[in-house]
Amino acid sequence: MQVVFHLGAHCTDEDGLIRALGPDRGRLKEAGVSVPEPARYRMKLRDALYTLKGAPADSALQQEILTAAGHDSPPKRLVFSHEFFTCLPDRVVTKRGFYQMVPDKLGPLANLFPEAQVEFHMALINPAVLMPALVARQRKSSYEELIAGQDPRSLRWAPVVRRMVEAAEGRPLILWCNEDMPLIWPEILRSLTGLNEGARLSGDEALLEQIIEPEGLERLHVYLRSHPPRSATQRRKVVTAFLEKFARPETLEIDISLPGWDAGLIAAMTADYDADIAEIAAMPGVRFIAS
Repeated sequence: MQVVFHLGAHCTDEDGLIRALGPDRGRLKEAGVSVPEPARYRMKLRDALYTLKGAPADSALQQEILTAAGHDSPPKRLVFSHEFFTCLPDRVVTKRGFYQMVPDKLGPLANLFPEAQVEFHMALINPAVLMPALVARQRKSSYEELIAGQDPRSLRWAPVVRRMVEAAEGRPLILWCNEDMPLIWPEILRSLTGLNEGARLSGDEALLEQIIEPEGLERLHVYLRSHPPRSATQRRKVVTAFLEKFARPETLEIDISLPGWDAGLIAAMTADYDADIAEIAAMPGVRFIAS
């Protein structure tokens, strides 16, 4: 059995990938791919991780998890998704640093199904965007509490991913940029499900439906039907052109207003993020879905 853990990160797709796969659950099941509704299994996984404390699950507990996910017997490929697999939102930054808990979670997650072929998938997000989003989302926590005394420039992905590669112990680690998701959404769906590039999925345009004006979306559908892309690269070029012309302005606006933050800091953090992504994309042990 192949088991996929989609880890988030926080403030990225907000369960959008799993919702996009929902209409195709029947077709996916025929291919041996299970994408259960998260509400079915999240509490069971949380309880199992707490009980095991990193130890391998026995066959009885594995069957309990499968049953919670709606299975009497193991499917060929099983997809679990939850940003809380990494940590709670108010633990993204701690006195230890940025996402320091994430690498330590991979082994215990893999041990839920110790004999399975386990994969880890995760979106990365610019910390200059992530922190304002966390502050807006965690209304009971102040910015000062969420930043935990850390310098914003210290919120770097490359050190986290290097530790994740080590913790994955050779298991596939598939990463992408949240900022690229409108262009690579179909590739991410196929990466999660294990389907080939040519497979059709109902949710291929689910994200574009949220960010492109209705008129532009209809024109895009007509264009794609009359000019089917020959490759993922060609499709990205088409989508980029339509986004430039028809993207809803409000979906492109990001309000970054935090104490002590100015344009210089945001630009520096974004440059650090770009440098980290270039390093991560070249890391051995990482499969990076690039735009």
